[in-house]
Order: sequence, then C-alpha cells, then structure tokens
Amino acid sequence: MSMDVAPRLETDALLDDPQTRIVVCCGSGGVGKTTTAAALGVRAAERGRKVVVLTIDPARRLAQSMGIDALDNVPRRVEGVGDEAGGELHAMMLDMKRTFDEFVEAHADPERARAILSNPFYQSLSAGFAGTQEYMAMEKLGQLRAREEWDLIIVDTPPSRSALDFLDAPKRLGSFLDGKFIRVLMAPAKVGGRAGMKFLNVGVSMMTGTVSKVLGGQLMRDVQTFAAAMDTMFGGFRTRAEATYRLLQAPGTAFLVVAAPERDALREAAYFVERLAADQMPLAGLVLNRVHGSGAEQLSAERALAAAETLSLKSATVPDPPGEGSVPANPGEGAENLGADGFVDPDSGNAQARNASAADNSSVADPDVSPTSAERLAAGLLRLHAERMQVLGREQRTHDRFTALHPEVPVAQVAALPGDVHDLAGLRAIGDRLAATPADRPKRTAG
Repeated sequence: MSMDVAPRLETDALLDDPQTRIVVCCGSGGVGKTTTAAALGVRAAERGRKVVVLTIDPARRLAQSMGIDALDNVPRRVEGVGDEAGGELHAMMLDMKRTFDEFVEAHADPERARAILSNPFYQSLSAGFAGTQEYMAMEKLGQLRAREEWDLIIVDTPPSRSALDFLDAPKRLGSFLDGKFIRVLMAPAKVGGRAGMKFLNVGVSMMTGTVSKVLGGQLMRDVQTFAAAMDTMFGGFRTRAEATYRLLQAPGTAFLVVAAPERDALREAAYFVERLAADQMPLAGLVLNRVHGSGAEQLSAERALAAAETLSLKSATVPDPPGEGSVPANPGEGAENLGADGFVDPDSGNAQARNASAADNSSVADPDVSPTSAERLAAGLLRLHAERMQVLGREQRTHDRFTALHPEVPVAQVAALPGDVHDLAGLRAIGDRLAATPADRPKRTAG
C-alpha cells in the first residue's frame, strides 16, 4: 500500500474553523508534541485566531522558542505573533501544585483553604502524587475554556509512557479522593464524642493501626487531618474530572496524534488511535514528524549502490597520474567507505571527500582533478544517496503498516528540518510543513 492512500490532514482548515476550540496533541515521548503544539499555535495566531498554548514540557523549550524568558501558570503574550492578522498568541506551562492550590482556594472557605494548603500530606499530594499532573492538566484546560478569553486552546499533553494516561489519571485521582479509603479515614473526624470512639474501636482502629505501622503515625494523622479538611470538596474532584472528560468528547475538540516515522512510535500511535475511538474522543488525524525526503527519488538504493561499486572497481584499476600525491584505493574497502580518499558520514547526512595527503585537499575543486579521484567521490555520493533511500524505504514501510490498520486516519507529514527548532522562525517553518500539500513535499519511493 502506498503512503499516498491515507487521506490528507488539512491542518489549516482545522485551525481556521471557528468551531475548533480545543486541539490536544498527544503521543509517546520524544516525537515532537511540544514543537507541534507551539507551531500550530503560531500558525493559528497568524491566521487570526486568539490562541493559548498550554505545555506540560518541563524542558522549557516552548518558552525559549517563543522568545520568552520563562513560562509559568499564567498565560504570557508572545509579542510579534498574529498582530497583522488580528490574532494573538499566549503560552503557559502547567504548574501542577499551583493549579491544585487554585482548585482548593476556589472551593473552600479561607480558613479551611489555609488548613489544607499547610497540611503535609496535601503538599506531597499536590507536588507529585501519581496522576496529579495529568489531573491538573485537565483542570487547567477546564479553567481556560471556562474563561472564554481565547477562541483556541492547544494542549501539549504530559509525556506519558502509558498511552493516554492523561485521560485515565483524572478518573483515578478523583476516585481515590472520593473513595472508600479516604472515607474510612474521615470517619473518626466526622463521628464525634463517645460514638466516634466506639465506631473507631469497633473496626476502623484495626485498619488504621495497620496502616499507621506502614505509613507512620504522623503521616496517618496528616492524612486524617487532610481528609477532614477536604470533606466538602471530595465530590468536586470527580465532578470536575467528569466535566473535563465530557469537554474532550464534545464537538469543537480535536485530537492530533503525533508520531515519528519509526516502528515503536507508530505502534504507540496506533494504540492512541484505537483508544481515542474506544473513548469516543474526536480524532482529527496523525502528524508524522521528521519525515525524510529526496530530490533524486528516481534513483533507487539498489541502482545507486551498483553504480558506486562500478566506479569503485574502475578507480581501483586505473592508477592516478604521477605527482598528484593521491593514494591508490583499496578495493576491499569500497563497500564501507571511500577507501583512502574519502568517507561517508551517515550521522550528518553529508558526503565528505578527505584525501590522505594534505596536498590533495584542493584537487577536488581543481578542473584538472584526476578521473580516479572524481570517481571515488562520485561513488561516495552514490552510497550516501543509497543510505538515504534505504531510510526512506523503512519509513514508508512503517507508515504503510499504520495506514493498513487505520486507512481512515488523515495524515500530515512534516519534512525533517536540518537542525533543532529554537525560535519563532523554526516554529513557522514547522507550521509551513504541517500545511504543505502533497505536491509541495518530496516524493517518496521505496529503497
């Protein structure tokens, strides 16, 4: 199956649609979710939308690329983006603890809020309890949406190893805080006097005593104090989690699964697609980052390698003219590099000719360069091209497998940049590649 079978993901149409209010970028770690979210934000703002990008990336790359010293829990305006089109771009990075504090302050009276915020168990919970980051990311999304200050919110989801943890964690945390364990811990505080002591002594003391031995008495008391202070708020966690979950399912939300053209990343992407469908989440499509291309796709890897071998054999049998200082090639080295005269650097993707003698360094540019040296250089370039075409072939076969499983999923391919994205110009370049039509992209053929 050809990669062109998959329908095209029209990212500009998605961003331009006023009905699109939330875009969620999800995917496994290291595939470019943060960069994709930022590039979409820049492009949407420069097409007239009022955008806020919420990132959970602790590396702070988003702030650096947008020219902001630092991002925090408050949206910051990115200057010079969207002005001509009447759009705006704001960016923020989730402060998990601060978002939890805001939730407490909004749902408790000042005295109870102070008691909760100073509780040691709460401080541990808000700083790093399992699922807290994902819950607070969704809580912050709900806050932003309720403010109606932006007409587009783009979310860069947490780097979860387990697919879609950010969907599961709010339910898990809400269930924990509203669950039987916390309720049992609250019982002594809720039942007063002798009745409370009797209740405690009947059965709860056995459980709490055991837990105290495991957790420690002081921690147990901190948990009980926390549970008592949070009593009126427990139902709010589950309610808010359910409300945000419905928001993610609603019209106006679009999920973009971000992946690289690699086996593991696309296997994870396939799981994301299936899980979103099972949860009835609106999938807009797949963003395939760092896709390689070639301007000489008509020359296959096999033909390039055959031509390189022919040139290597020819250069090995024709001696260099005397006096030029070149070193005869070793025919046995031709399959790995350019012998004594040159080498291929697969990491940088650049073919470089390197003569054994410093006197030969200028001969490549010399119009009177020997045929042998020119043939060796040409052979090295052909091998480099063959390596590139083999990479393209692997990427195509990997993506074809994904397309065979999910032919209905629209795809946007983002051509690889020569370096990392570190400024607005780089984000604009990614945005251009996201919106590129198939005719604008290099053709891809199997190696």
